[in-house]
Amino acid sequence: MKILISNDDGYLAPGIVALAEAMASIAEITVVAPDSNRSGASNALTLERPLSVQRASNGFYFVNGTPSDCVHIALTAIMKEKPDLIVSGINQGQNMGDDTLYSGTVAAATEGFLFGIPAIAFSQTEKAWTHLDSAARIALEMVKRGFTGMASPFLLNVNIPNLPFDEIKGVRKARLGKRHTSEPVIHMTDPHGRDIYWIGPPGAARDASAGTDFDTTARHFVSVTPLQIDLTNTRQLADLDMDFA
Repeated sequence: MKILISNDDGYLAPGIVALAEAMASIAEITVVAPDSNRSGASNALTLERPLSVQRASNGFYFVNGTPSDCVHIALTAIMKEKPDLIVSGINQGQNMGDDTLYSGTVAAATEGFLFGIPAIAFSQTEKAWTHLDSAARIALEMVKRGFTGMASPFLLNVNIPNLPFDEIKGVRKARLGKRHTSEPVIHMTDPHGRDIYWIGPPGAARDASAGTDFDTTARHFVSVTPLQIDLTNTRQLADLDMDFA
């Protein structure tokens, strides 16, 4: 089995190291990740400048670009054979609800999915890398188990509670929840007296009802959400009046 691994926290992040070590026990791995933290990069591709690829002492490739750049370069330039699976993460912090639109972790998996390759994005629900060994073990068990009942390719978003393995109650399928509007930007002044702004934190959960990823992980289960790329609003498409010359 051949697995491509990427992330958005950068090639030095503990999450990708743990994920690579886990996957290496069952597969031939290739790791291609950003040279630094690119959280929130979404599905951006770098088009305004050339990209460089370097290789670290541990064999990981790192790219001065986005997570999508990394997977794109891996599939079209680095890997000689198409991988059987792409895994992204393990991200430091949750990617649930509306987060998936901004997530570089999900974007790396999505890029592989667009190439027709099954892909899974793994995230921990809290930051700080606590119980990362547990998250890596769960990722490994999920990949080993496989998803034979699903049409391929598939794109899965997985969120793992930061808990010891024995305290995680199991794995459940879940739909994406919804967040409230993001908090306002944080206004500051730089040393030259100019206004600068930091993007504020995401909004709190608005829909964390039963069956959502928010609810599932809060109950100490791993949430698994199949994602799709078609953004067409089919209901509004039927209502759209385009009867004019």
